[in-house]
Amino acid sequence: MKMEKFPRARGIVAVRADGSDLPGQLAALNTALTEFQTRQETRLAALEAGRADDVVDRETLNRINGEISALTTAVNESKAAIDAARIGGAGNSLSAEAQEHRTAFNALLRRGIEPDAGMRSLEVRAALTTDSDPDGGFLVPAPVVEGIDRVLGVVSAMRTAARVINVGGGGYKKAVNLGGATSGWVGEKSARPETGTPDLSEIGVPNGELYANPAATQRMLDDSIFDVEAWLAEEIAIEFAEEEGAAFITGNGVNKPRGILAYDKVANASYSWGKTGFVVSGKADGFLVPTSTASPADALVNLYHSLRSGYRAGAAWMMNDLTVATIRQFKDGDGKWLWQPPTAEAPELVLGKPCYTDDNMPTVAADAFAVAFANFMRAYTITDGVGVRILRDPFTNKPFVHFYATRRVGGGITNFEAIKLLKIST
Repeated sequence: MKMEKFPRARGIVAVRADGSDLPGQLAALNTALTEFQTRQETRLAALEAGRADDVVDRETLNRINGEISALTTAVNESKAAIDAARIGGAGNSLSAEAQEHRTAFNALLRRGIEPDAGMRSLEVRAALTTDSDPDGGFLVPAPVVEGIDRVLGVVSAMRTAARVINVGGGGYKKAVNLGGATSGWVGEKSARPETGTPDLSEIGVPNGELYANPAATQRMLDDSIFDVEAWLAEEIAIEFAEEEGAAFITGNGVNKPRGILAYDKVANASYSWGKTGFVVSGKADGFLVPTSTASPADALVNLYHSLRSGYRAGAAWMMNDLTVATIRQFKDGDGKWLWQPPTAEAPELVLGKPCYTDDNMPTVAADAFAVAFANFMRAYTITDGVGVRILRDPFTNKPFVHFYATRRVGGGITNFEAIKLLKIST
C-alpha cells in the first residue's frame, strides 16, 4: 500500500528573533518524527518480509527526514536566541569611559571622524588596550565584540563545542605529559630508588589573522535609525564564521587554525600521540545494511567505545546534516532509535550524547572521515586575540563605505586522546 504524502501543514515554524516560536517548533518536530519513525518501521518490516523497496515510500521518507532536519535547526536557533537574550539582559552597564569610547566609535563609523590620539586615549581609558597598534585601526567597543561572539557561537559548531580562550599576540602553547613518570611500593625502612621522569611534549595552536570587509552606503550610515553597531557585528560575525568554521575542520594550519581532520590519521588499534585514531564503518561507501546479525549502528557504537571512558562523560558527535539524516534512520540492537530530537532543555542526541551539526564535515563517501566523536572541550582549543580592530575605507568602492575588520584566531588539537574519527571503509 502506498503511503500518503507528508502533509505540508506540518512544515517549519518560522524562527523569531526572541525564540517565542519554540513551543510550536518542538510540537511540529515531535509530530514529524513520530510520522517518520512509524513509516520507517513499516518499510523495514516490508523489506524483511522480502518485498522490494517502494520508490514512492522512500521519497516520502526522505521528504519527512528533510522536514525534521529543518525543524531541528529552527529549534536550535530559537534556543540560541533565548540564551542570547538572557545573557544580554544580564550584562552589566557600560562604564562612563566605555560609553564615551562607544559614542566616539559610532561617530567614526558614521562620519569618518578620526581623532587618532583621542581614540587611542579612549581605548586605554575604556580598558580595551594598553598597547599601540602599528598596523593602524581602532578597537571596536565591547558590545560589538559580544555581538560578534554571540553570532559565532550560534553559527560555528566547533566554537560551541571546543575550548575557547583569549590570548595575547604571542599565541598559545601548553606542555602535555605523555607519561614516563614511575612510582613504586616500599616498606617503612626500604630504600627509595630514583623513579622515571615524565615525558613532556609541547603543543602549539596555529594562529592566523581573520578578516572581514563588509560595506554600507553613506546614506545608510547617515540614517540615525540605522543601528550601525548591530549591523557591523552581524556582518563581521557571518564572514568570520564562514572562514573559521571551515578552518576548524579542514584548515592546514598555515596562517589559519589547523582543523580536526588535518592531522595524520591512523587505525585506532595503532594510535599514537600526535595522530588521530579512527575506526571504520564496515562498508566501503557507507554504513552496513541492516541484517539479522549486523546493524548500521555498529559503526557508531564502535566509535563511541574507541574513546576512553574518562573522555566520554563530556563527549559529543560532530557530522554534517546529511549524515545526521542518515543516522536518524538507525536503531540499536535493542530496537531503540539512535537519534533523539532536541527538547527545550537538551540538544539533539545520538546514542545519548549531544550531536553538533557542521556542514564542513565530509559527506558519507568512500574513505571520508564523516563523523567525529570527541570530548571537544579537552581535544580542541580555539584562541581568540584580544579585541577586533577596524579600519574605515570610504574611497576604494564609492559610494560604499567598507569596514576592514581583523581579529587573530587560532585553533588546533591539544589532546589527541580525546578525539576519534569514523572512516567510511571496510
